[in-house]
Amino acid sequence: MTDPSRVPTPQTPPSTATILRRGSHQEFVRISAILRKETVGGAILLAATVAALIMANSGFSDSYYALRDLKIGYEPWHLELSLGAWAADGLLAIFFFLAGLELKREFVAGDLRSLNRAIVPVAAAVGGVIVPAVIYVLINLDSGAETLRGWAIPTATDIAFAVAVLAVIGSKLPSALRIFLLTLAVVDDLLAITIIAFFYTTDIAVLPLVLALVVLALFWLLTHKFSYFFGTRAWAAWTVLLPLGFIVWALVHSSGVHATVAGVLLGFAVPVLRSKRGGGPDAGPGLAETLEHRIRPLSSGFAIPVFAFFSAGVTIGGADGLYRALTDPVAIGIVVALVVGKPIGVLLATFIVTKTTKASLDPDLAWIDVFGVAVLAGVGFTVSLLISELAFGQGSAHDDHAKVAILVGSLLAALLATVILRARNRHYGRIAEREAIDSDNDGIPDVYQPEQAR
Repeated sequence: MTDPSRVPTPQTPPSTATILRRGSHQEFVRISAILRKETVGGAILLAATVAALIMANSGFSDSYYALRDLKIGYEPWHLELSLGAWAADGLLAIFFFLAGLELKREFVAGDLRSLNRAIVPVAAAVGGVIVPAVIYVLINLDSGAETLRGWAIPTATDIAFAVAVLAVIGSKLPSALRIFLLTLAVVDDLLAITIIAFFYTTDIAVLPLVLALVVLALFWLLTHKFSYFFGTRAWAAWTVLLPLGFIVWALVHSSGVHATVAGVLLGFAVPVLRSKRGGGPDAGPGLAETLEHRIRPLSSGFAIPVFAFFSAGVTIGGADGLYRALTDPVAIGIVVALVVGKPIGVLLATFIVTKTTKASLDPDLAWIDVFGVAVLAGVGFTVSLLISELAFGQGSAHDDHAKVAILVGSLLAALLATVILRARNRHYGRIAEREAIDSDNDGIPDVYQPEQAR
């Protein structure tokens, strides 16, 4: 008789983690709404960029530059700035405020609060920053210290332009890849603002910085203690939180730290979960999501396009000027980093995470899909333009050449991504059909139903 203790127990195969799988239905609906708004914002952004280029290369160039350099503001508070500087330092702070809100929302209450889901887009974003920066440095290694200051220019992804590309090509990109692209871009923005704070800040005035932190603490206290009040009364947020936010911004600007950093800090200070008075976390969106809905149209429809209008205008000077710009090592480094470095960084980081964690790609997807999104991440614009101005100074020869390279590199990345993703559109259509099936008519597609409910 066999000893039962010696009978081998059947082993359950270890479960394999899946990356880039579908998120929750709630997250899908929220992200889809954000991407629809970003599509409209991308169209406005494109129009503003084209208008700036036309004005800078026509008989209106003198008027364009005079408008960009027109100074307004109150000098005793160090706020007499040109309109271009107001757009770069002020309006972009709104954009980074939204980035702070979105990132905190994802990691506190979104699907990325799970480490298994967060690690892939975060690693991809880090890879998409490191590899382009290294490529730029290698190309400009013998060009002098001044050109090396632009190493961070090709590190950012412009989500508005990237989503606008998807809309133009009519791609039916699966929800998991859209969420991956959006999250990667948001983490990119956080990394970019960190780079700006640490590498493009020179002289720091301690007193204004300390005062900014004090006002920021007051902002944090009010948003946490009265989150339901500010969430249900829009006028209160505009009349109380907005002035406090402006004071924080002005003090950070006066301290010497780039003022857009204030936007991210203010975003991080807003609570994500709904307060007990508002019914608790399960009663609906918290203050962060409420403010995001209110401010995103202002950011996408006004702040970013105005910045692009004042920043993207560069006099090219015909074919000869374009040739001189694109043969500058600065421009070569940016174009190669955006078109080649960005996809390599994103794809390589995703692949490494997959292999080191023994995870597998979602069965509906293939590595060519990840590569297509990685190429699309090379569409860098808004933050890249900002870093170019910080690195070289607005209007300098290197800055003008860098801006031409940003436009050319982003366009090439968009065209290459179009070829890859359009080739997979029929496959994406079949995935979309399965994702839309709702057999029990409860308003939630079957793919988002818990297994036990199917």
